[in-house]
Amino acid sequence: MYTVLVIVQVLTAVGLVGLILLQHGKGADAGAAFGSGASGTVFGSRGSANFLSRATAWLATVFFAVSLALAYLVHGDRDPASVIDRVQPAAESAMPAQTAETPAPEAEVAVPEDADQAPVIPE
Repeated sequence: MYTVLVIVQVLTAVGLVGLILLQHGKGADAGAAFGSGASGTVFGSRGSANFLSRATAWLATVFFAVSLALAYLVHGDRDPASVIDRVQPAAESAMPAQTAETPAPEAEVAVPEDADQAPVIPE
């Protein structure tokens, strides 16, 4: 299925490029530079759409639909969570759970017997 969609995508892209290059530009008339009356209308002098512009619109629609289908196939049914959402539960599970019923143990600090003396720093 993926290979078929990629082939359709490439053929549609090539067709779009070809159709766009074949079309006559809106301001390509020589009279448009000198203020020709027909070139000032909304859709130009040729009307709203001809075969090339309609074929381009259809190919663009197919290209868009195939792009969405390929994106869905590549991404698939993966978990949409972000990387941060995946890292936080792993970090929380590594720490022991603290509940209200079991208070946290008091930290016991071992005090040496000669704690009242100043530490000796070797030189």
